[in-house]
Parts: sequence; C-alpha cells; structure tokens
Amino acid sequence: MKKGIAILFAMLFLLFMPSLTKWRMLATANPRVIYVPTDFPTIQGAINNAVSGDTIFVHNGTYYEDISINKSVSLIGENRDLTVIYGLEAQYVIYITANDVSLWSFSVKSNALNPYGSGIFIYLVGNIVICNDSITDSYDGLVTYTSGGNQVSGNIILNNSNSGASSYFSSNNVFSGNTISNNGAGLNFRSSSNNVFSGNTISNNDAGVNLFASSNNIFYHNNFLSPIQVSSDSENIWSQNSEGNYWSSYKGLDSNSNGIGDTPYQIDAHNIDNYPLMGAFYDFNVVSGNMTYEVSVICNSTVSGFRYEIGQQTGNKIIHFDVNDENVTAGFCRLMIPTELMNLPYIVLDSEGEITPTSLSASNETNAYLYFTYLGNSQTITVISSKTLQLYQELSKELSDNQTALLADLDYLNAIYYGLLNNYTILLDHFNQLQNSYLSLNSSYQEHLSSYSENIQNVQNLVYIFAATTMVFLVTTVYLSRRAHASFRQKASNV
Repeated sequence: MKKGIAILFAMLFLLFMPSLTKWRMLATANPRVIYVPTDFPTIQGAINNAVSGDTIFVHNGTYYEDISINKSVSLIGENRDLTVIYGLEAQYVIYITANDVSLWSFSVKSNALNPYGSGIFIYLVGNIVICNDSITDSYDGLVTYTSGGNQVSGNIILNNSNSGASSYFSSNNVFSGNTISNNGAGLNFRSSSNNVFSGNTISNNDAGVNLFASSNNIFYHNNFLSPIQVSSDSENIWSQNSEGNYWSSYKGLDSNSNGIGDTPYQIDAHNIDNYPLMGAFYDFNVVSGNMTYEVSVICNSTVSGFRYEIGQQTGNKIIHFDVNDENVTAGFCRLMIPTELMNLPYIVLDSEGEITPTSLSASNETNAYLYFTYLGNSQTITVISSKTLQLYQELSKELSDNQTALLADLDYLNAIYYGLLNNYTILLDHFNQLQNSYLSLNSSYQEHLSSYSENIQNVQNLVYIFAATTMVFLVTTVYLSRRAHASFRQKASNV
C-alpha cells in the first residue's frame, strides 16, 4: 500500500514537474514586489516565499527577528531610521549566503544576549550591495568572509564593540561614503587585498584601520579622525589622481594654496600618503535631468546644507552650502564640479560678497577645480554658473579675437608703411645725392661753357686779327708790288 502511494506521488511529481519548472521560470523572469507586513508579517517569511530577482519592501516598524538571505533578492526599507531589524538570539542579525543581494535603508541592531554577534555577515558569496543602512550595537557591525565584488556605501556604522567592518580573505570590494564612528576598530582587515576605500569618515574609534597581511588596498578621500589612525604590516596605496586623505594629525603646510599638503604624511614604516588633504573631504550627489553628478568639497570647516538649483528666470546653475567652524577665522574650499553640470564661467559668493576663485591646474574637460578662501567662522557659499556671463565672455572673446586680428592687420600695414617710408627715405637720399651731383655737374658745365665762350671769343679775335693782318699783309704786298712795278717801269722808261 505504502509503495503504491509512493509510486502515485512520484508519477504526480513527474506529471506536474514541467509546470512547476515553468512557473518558477516565469516568476524569475517577472520579478515581484513583496510587501512586509502586508503580504507576510515577517521579513524572513517574505524571503522564504520569494524567488530570485524579487524585491521585498519593508514598511516602517521594528522587526524582532534573525534573517537568513539565501536567495538573490533585494530588501528595501521604507525609512532607514524607522525600519529596524532587531536581532534575537542568532549569531548574526542578517546572514547572507546568496549572490546578488541588495540591502537598503534598514537599521540593524544586535540583541545584547548575543555579545559576540554581527549585524551583517556575508559568507562565501559576492556582488552584495549594502547601502544607506545603519549598523549599530553589535560585536562586529559588518563582516565579509571570502567574499568579493561587494559595494558598501553610504552607511552609518556606530557603537560596535569589536569593529565597524571586518574583512577576512576578501578582495575587490568597494567601501565608499560610510560614517564609521565609536567602534573598537573602524576597519579590521585580515588577508584582504585589492579593496577600494573612498569618501569614508572614520572617527572616534579606538583604532582607525587595522590591516594585517592585507596589501594593495586603495585609500583616498577618506577622513581619518581617530586617535590611532592606521596599523599595518603591509604596503597599501593612499591616494588617487594626486589627492589623498585627510588626517587630523597632519601638521604640514599648503604654500601653493591648492588644498593639498606640501609634504607627504608618513603613516607608518610601510605606508605614506603623498598628497594629504588640508581639510576634510565631502561628497555630494546632484541630480540634473536623468543624470547624477558628483560634486566634492575639501574644506577646513564643517560643510552642511548642500543644495543645487537652477534659476527660473536666468537659467543660471547654482550651488549653495554652509561652512561653519568656531575655531576657524579664515577658511578655504577646494571645489570639484563636473563641467557637464556647471560649466565656465563661475561666480563665487560668500555672505559678504564676491570671492575671486583660482582655477587649479588639475582642471580638465571633465571636471573644474576651484580654490578660494573666505573670512569668518560661518559663511554661506554660493557658486553660480551664469549663461549670461558666459555669453558675455564669449562675445568679449570674439571681440578680443577680432581686435587681435585687426591689430595684427594694422601691425602688418604699419610694417608695410614703414618699409615704404624707409624705401622713400633711401630714394630721397639718392635723389638728393643725384641733385647735388647734377648741380655740381651743371656748375662745372656752366664754368666749362663760360670758358668755351671765352675761348670762342679769343679764337674769333684771333681770326679777326689774322684776317686783318692778312689783309694788311695783302694790301701791303699789293702796294709794294705796285710800287716796285712802277719803279721798275720808270727805270725802264728812263733807260
């Protein structure tokens, strides 16, 4: 009988298995949104009834449960501060053993009955997103064990007795924009390399960062404010694109006024930050159209109240933020703005009036880097990208270019004019020389002509004298001949 029933169930299973497989494929291809507590009263109940690809949306409330996530699902809390997961007796409040899991906007807290538990434990899986969560009051806030390709961003990790985040044998993870404070150690990494840490604030921990047998991790744009900042037995990287980290114990100078320290910061025997920041790093996301842009500020005052707007009438793009620090009487900001969000020219104002910013050499086609200073310990900074001013500057540039071209043409004409004038001067000099030569020759000619006239007159006179003499000679000769002939005839007649 039992054997027959078993055979019957086996036949039914074989009969309906294709339909079940098809249903699961359709469920995976068409992910659902499951609501807690509307659809299921507990988060674990929703996970148990979900399939990979589903999203579980958890409404505000306190959920006393230990959660095991063994499917590729997304868990989203309605509000980080009001959607609380309070662990019971398990070692981990949230235990993740599936790839491709997202956990957003929860407050995760451990029960005091489990003093050595973890808020979130990621075990032997990857591609996990832990974002915008509050992880507090555990032994370890977050633990990754043999896990890679994860993103831990925008979380608040506080009051965990051993560490804010611990990592064992895990690589290629990204930790960004987290606030890690009041823990035993901010970060505790063992045998974990090639991870990236950026934009984190690590403050008031018993130790900032512990790195054991962990090398080639990249740290940049982090704010290290703990008394003991880094303990490491291996070499890591402490800057990117010539910008490092802010160290509360750094005492270097910034003589070239670019927000980067002149001298490196020696972390320990193995590590050095060649580009320490002179102020804390702040990172803000700006949504414009369908794009999200990152605007960063390095400032020696506290930056708050960041906001972005577009002028309704002018179309100007405007950034506002407040800077406050009672201990600062003169502050500075190093501002990075994506040029796609706000392009040149920039107008910078504080509460007193206009500030002249310096465009830093780091500026390129993608990002503009501005440096400016202000007086006072409390100011509202406004940065405006003006279309009108841009058009004015473009017109001024065009006029300037035209003026430059006209001046170049004028210089060319002047060169030709002065060349002709020089040639005219040379010709005039030659003319004067020729004229002087002509006058000299003419004077000589006149003198020669006068001499020639005198000579002609003398020749004429000689001719006249010669003619007269000849005439006298002829007359005398004729006369004498006649006298002689007459005398001869007379003598002949006398004979």
